[in-house]
Amino acid sequence: MTIQWFPGHMAKARREVTEKLKLVDIIFELVDARIPISSSNPMLKEIIQQKPRLILLNKADIADRQLTEKWIAHYAKQGLTALAVNSQAGKGMNQIIKASEEVLKEKRLRDKAKGLRPRAIKAMIIGIPNVGKSTLINRLAKRNIAKTGNMPGVTKAQQWIKVGKELELLDTPGILWPKFEDPETGYKLALTGAIKDTLLNMQDIAEFGLEFLSSHYPGRLIDQYKIAELPTDLLSLFNVIAVSMGHLTNENEPDYEKTAEKIVRDIRLQKFGNLSLDDPESVEI
Repeated sequence: MTIQWFPGHMAKARREVTEKLKLVDIIFELVDARIPISSSNPMLKEIIQQKPRLILLNKADIADRQLTEKWIAHYAKQGLTALAVNSQAGKGMNQIIKASEEVLKEKRLRDKAKGLRPRAIKAMIIGIPNVGKSTLINRLAKRNIAKTGNMPGVTKAQQWIKVGKELELLDTPGILWPKFEDPETGYKLALTGAIKDTLLNMQDIAEFGLEFLSSHYPGRLIDQYKIAELPTDLLSLFNVIAVSMGHLTNENEPDYEKTAEKIVRDIRLQKFGNLSLDDPESVEI
């Protein structure tokens, strides 16, 4: 499966990010804590080159806490600082400036040695659509500045936002990569609501979700759908869930479309508890 996208505004955004890179001290890369790699733009390293980077694992409140801790340790081994944050509730916001200062400590010391006066840190926020950039900005600024919404791609234009005297933020539109050939990336983005449902087949998304839950969180799957035991094959599992929920056609056959929509909705609504779909032990960065 190869999915291609790159609307004109995303291509333009990439050019603007590249052009304005010299204006900032640090990049805040905002990713979904449930899918840190799948929600990270693989073009980012190429775009930002050697610019210092702080990784913000957003939506940490609905991710698997143990895996989030593993991700933070994993990034540390790569020489990167990562913070678990929840922009919706404002958790972790106070750590961002402190972590930025730590990342930029050597640069600040060099500036001081040159006789340059301390100034506000200038940061660029980068992330794919619907990862929570606007909510993060509003929390940091403690006022409603950036537009927010549930549909991918709400933020359209770049703007500077002052956060007290210590930080200035350059927001960017969400940038998706031109295409991805790994089906898992698409399914993970779809399950977390990062891309539109119309880009993938809903039943395929649900099947991926079921397979993942069966392998990693089988007990939660059994509890949620009140299944005696998990069937070994996916089709049988789909049938059992459809019957359990009463999702049947007029011919008394399993209604796969309705069942698929329910499964995906349950995952997004955290009916299975806190889930993380990316594991640092199985993903290279």
